[in-house]
Amino acid sequence: MLSKLRHRHLVSLIGFCEENGEMILVYDYMAHGTLREHLYKMVKGSFGYLDPEYFRRQQLTEKSDVYSFGVVLFEALCARAALNPSLPREQVSLADWALQCQKRGVLADIIDPQLEGRIGRECMHKFAETAEMCLLDHGVDRPSMGNVLWNLEFALQLQESFESGKPISEEVADKAAAVGNGVGLAALSEMSEDTDGQSTVAVFSQLINPVGR
Repeated sequence: MLSKLRHRHLVSLIGFCEENGEMILVYDYMAHGTLREHLYKMVKGSFGYLDPEYFRRQQLTEKSDVYSFGVVLFEALCARAALNPSLPREQVSLADWALQCQKRGVLADIIDPQLEGRIGRECMHKFAETAEMCLLDHGVDRPSMGNVLWNLEFALQLQESFESGKPISEEVADKAAAVGNGVGLAALSEMSEDTDGQSTVAVFSQLINPVGR
């Protein structure tokens, strides 16, 4: 009945599709967007990844992207979607559930079963700690994406150390710890500049993966 309704002031419903649990409504294409978008400029984003601070301030920042990336990190670690309405209420949001488990010290209970025994304890701790910092409630407290990269590079080094049985160098550990404690990459570069002029970021990446990417 709705698909037969036509009016120049209404968007026509062309049809619908339901396949494998996915339901889609097909409307006429609106080249200039919806009236709601023009009136309020609502943000485009998916629930489960959207920075909760946005709902308080109606502002998106670079740290909003950091929040979304933190959700993706937990997705990779736990092998589940950001939102799953079929789960108990407290587990629907992966971000909330993972943070609760992290604080209770039981995050290992919800990680991807395929990672059990294959991921080093220290690597998982650093990876989860990085994701947790990305999901801090206030954007100003979250790390920059540069610092996130450093922490993930260090987590990779820890994993390679776990697999090879060889300890990482103290220099790499000290630099990674400095970033983890909130020292910015620019400040760290001033503290430790390579003799041939390479930035600390480049040097650290080479230490992590000397054969290149």
